[in-house]
Amino acid sequence: MTNNINGIHHITAIAGDAQRNFDFYTRVLGLRMVKRTVNFDDPGTYHFYYGNETGTPGTILTFFPWEGAAKGRAGTGMATEIGYSVAKDSLEFWAERFRRLNVRHGEIAERMGESYLPFEDPDGLRIELIASKYPDDRKPWATDEVAAEVATKGFHSVTLTLRDVRPTAAILTDVFDYQLEGQEGDRYRYRTDAIPTASIVDLVAAPNMARGLSGGGTNHHVAFRVANEEVQMAFREKILSKGLHITPKINRDYFFSLYFREPGGVLFELATDNPGFTVDEPLDQLGTHLKLPVQYEPMRASIEQSLPILH
Repeated sequence: MTNNINGIHHITAIAGDAQRNFDFYTRVLGLRMVKRTVNFDDPGTYHFYYGNETGTPGTILTFFPWEGAAKGRAGTGMATEIGYSVAKDSLEFWAERFRRLNVRHGEIAERMGESYLPFEDPDGLRIELIASKYPDDRKPWATDEVAAEVATKGFHSVTLTLRDVRPTAAILTDVFDYQLEGQEGDRYRYRTDAIPTASIVDLVAAPNMARGLSGGGTNHHVAFRVANEEVQMAFREKILSKGLHITPKINRDYFFSLYFREPGGVLFELATDNPGFTVDEPLDQLGTHLKLPVQYEPMRASIEQSLPILH
């Protein structure tokens, strides 16, 4: 596991109203907010991290909730679906819960030998609960309304929609060491055996679909997991050797990051496991305080005044 791409680290999306986003993910989906901070490039905007108890890589969904953000459009050159792993007998619980709470959702269906339930968050972000055919012993975060036996365990997969899947597939196989596991229609499933969970990337070929438009309800980037900075920098050299531009290492406080845009247009990140979310908050208090990057700490009063109040 040490020298590999270890599946998905986190996925980052764009939302509108911060309170609505918080309510949906913590109360409806039953995730834990593991970090409440601000956008490194826009400290007047929150950056929310949701995951399991500790914010284990492979469970972390993050949001930039830009108040009043224009609605985006899912399309090519974008991650278009997020898949969460759930227990095989939990989909009916979720379908009933979504009906009761007026969450927009589809019907339980089958794909790639797995049952799944598609739904949308309040901004229109497309998510699926997938009864994974792969073993998944991750311990979920449970709430009073979402018990452990039905709770999401973390990511199952992410779907990228592309005009041409071949250049992106080459990055997955030649650089990230994923393998083509199967095909169903225009969907191609790539999976790494470096880790048993959060290990799948589906590529959907849509040569005639319009390009995606960034905005509320769309994904911003997909981060892949590496064990540490040494492994991360080795992958940086591999990506440079493919003629792609990649950023220098950036300290994101809870992990170190590199960013590059893969040939199909999706923004990829390589993120480290270290140092993790308990670096500035104890485990039992994760997500309960507004944590600021050190460069913004002198501006705390003005930043707190500019951010929406979160109840």
